[in-house]
Order: sequence, then C-alpha cells, then structure tokens
Amino acid sequence: MNKKRYPTDLNDSERELIKQYFAEAKNTGRPREVDLREILNSIFYILKAGCPWRYLPSDFPSWETVYWYYQKDGTIELLHKHLRDKVRQDFGRDKQPTASIIDSQSCKTIISGEEIGFDAGKLVKWS
Repeated sequence: MNKKRYPTDLNDSERELIKQYFAEAKNTGRPREVDLREILNSIFYILKAGCPWRYLPSDFPSWETVYWYYQKDGTIELLHKHLRDKVRQDFGRDKQPTASIIDSQSCKTIISGEEIGFDAGKLVKWS
C-alpha cells in the first residue's frame, strides 16, 4: 500500500542534504523499526500544520516515537543549528547573529512603584 504524500515531505535532494546528521542504525541491540525519513516527514508535518502531537495522521509513525525524536534525541535541534548557520553563511553573514530583538513589553523587571500594565496575550505584567 502506498503512503499518502504530504506537501511537507522531504524530497530526495533535501534528504541528501541532511542525512549526515542522523546516525545509522546500530548492528547491536534492538533493530530500528522506523524509517528516519518518515520521522522527519512527521516532524515537518506537525511543525507546518501546528496540530497537537496526538493528531498526527495514522500513516505516519506513532506520535510517541516522532515526539521522542523531536524532543529527546536532540538531533533536530542540532540540524536546525547547522542549517541556520549554513543559510546565514550563504547570505554572507556570520554564523552567529550579533544582535537580537527583545519585546520590551514582556521583559521582567525588578523596578517597582511605576505604572504597570498587563499583556493578556502573554499573561505577563509590564511597566
């Protein structure tokens, strides 16, 4: 049976670009039961759709397995860092940003006695 394809699925060239970040299956221990490409397709689906983990369509691996690779394994965070660095370099920038933007209305402060507001969207007080 053919698996349904989604717009967020990796194509072959994208897979070649990132496959170096994923460890090959070990010869010892329990054999891997899931294809890492399907794990990535599942993660990209969740990130694009913005749906809860438990709403992952049934033609993907189980949401628990996908969540483990996303949250616990650390590979996705490493992949994101390397891809971000590569994109920055491709645009002629330094790997690491030298500036950042902070939403000053959401910054915590220890100064008291001033007029204080409340950001209901972020549930924080601001001054």
